[in-house]
Amino acid sequence: MASSNLYSYVQDSSYNSRRSSFMKWFCKLFKGSRSNTESDERRPTRVVGEENMLWREHNRSRRDDRTKADNEELDRAIALSLEEENKHRKGQNEQGKNDEEIARQLQESLGPSAHYPNAPIQFLPRGYRLCAGCHREIGYGHYLSCMGNFWHTHCFCCRSCGHPIRETEFTLLGTDAYHKLCYKEIHHPKCDVCHQFIPTNRTGLIEYRAHPFWGQKYCPSHEHDNTPRCCSCERMESRNTKYISLGDRRSLCLECLDSAIMDTGDCQSLYHSIRDYYEGMNMRIDQQIPMLLVERQALNDAMEGEKDGTHHMPETRGLCLSEEQTVNSILRRPRIGGNRIVDVRTFSNKLVRDRKCEVTAILVLYGLPRLLTGSILAHELMHGWLRLKGYRNLSPEVEEGICQVLSYLWLESEIPDLKNMPSSSSSSAPSSSYVSSSSKKGRTSEMEKKLGEFFKHQIQHDTSSAYGDGFRSAYAAVNKYGLRRVLDHIRYTGKFPI
Repeated sequence: MASSNLYSYVQDSSYNSRRSSFMKWFCKLFKGSRSNTESDERRPTRVVGEENMLWREHNRSRRDDRTKADNEELDRAIALSLEEENKHRKGQNEQGKNDEEIARQLQESLGPSAHYPNAPIQFLPRGYRLCAGCHREIGYGHYLSCMGNFWHTHCFCCRSCGHPIRETEFTLLGTDAYHKLCYKEIHHPKCDVCHQFIPTNRTGLIEYRAHPFWGQKYCPSHEHDNTPRCCSCERMESRNTKYISLGDRRSLCLECLDSAIMDTGDCQSLYHSIRDYYEGMNMRIDQQIPMLLVERQALNDAMEGEKDGTHHMPETRGLCLSEEQTVNSILRRPRIGGNRIVDVRTFSNKLVRDRKCEVTAILVLYGLPRLLTGSILAHELMHGWLRLKGYRNLSPEVEEGICQVLSYLWLESEIPDLKNMPSSSSSSAPSSSYVSSSSKKGRTSEMEKKLGEFFKHQIQHDTSSAYGDGFRSAYAAVNKYGLRRVLDHIRYTGKFPI
């Protein structure tokens, strides 16, 4: 609207100026002719000849000259009028261009607001903008201005779905534009349990929990809504999968169930292979220590029956007994009915203490994967070895720490191809030629390797003083001096060498 008013004003001024100039010339011309006529009328009469006749003398030559001059001046006036008309037309064209330039400057000065970066501008001179999408000329019509570039409305598209962005608000990631919903679908974290977008907290921030090893992200509410968690790998149950209930408030994921040890008979071969591992470490155990796979309640009852006050983890999964007790062990592998373990049959075992052996049995919780069961067995068997070899009155940090080292070393021997983990195969660390039968036959699956890596991660990052700090001190000493020298130092001092 501003450009059209300005054009009208310039057009009227030019016309009035041209009209005024022409009228001035016309009045001047008319005035000159009239004055000449009046001067002729005032001219005096002359007497001619002898007849005394009176008549006005007309200077014909001068009148003819004047008439010719008037004609020439009129021609010049006409020519001047035509010239001014041409100039006026050119001025109109130039004025139109000036109007377009002024309109463009007004549009740029007003510009799209920051809140509506893709607001269309109604007028644009042809050939002035190039589309950043198709690199073609943007002619008259709507266009978008964003990120320092100009776009056809159909060229400004979402990076994710490829459709044009027509909303007044969108999300920008670097130089890529997204529909708000498309960006949320890609970049807004989803819960790995309920598969919904993780909600924001009261301050508007996205708050979630994440497992330190598996990276499983989930809503904080799932920690209090009885969502099952695997008792082995600690991952929460997803809504599209079902865990197996072991019947003692424990659940097992399908990956861990695949290699789970379910009865005492299944565990015997694993137990003997770990005894062979100890023998390969020059730590032979001559006494035959019974090994039993038990339920959770039986393990808790046996732990209460111990009198020596051995330090235990909050969630006990293994126990080295030194007292006479009666323990119920799993007789045969239970069946799976639906999503539950059913038909669990047990057998009562009377444990009697031998004078030559201070260890009555090793108990391990049933239903755990092979590698976790083996690491528990290696840990508890080290307790038995220390008692049989006369290591007395050790602090929890020293005894539990060195037992955790043997558990960790056995896991390393079972999965020798794991990378980016601390290794005990240095010149000062203990070494063994023992390799488990599963590793020899290549039966360790990728998931089982991942589980073994997780169990090692648990040992490394335990936060308790006995199991965590004790392991880290013991492992540092074993790496520095070797296992045999560390065990000798513990025998005489009760401490780790510095």
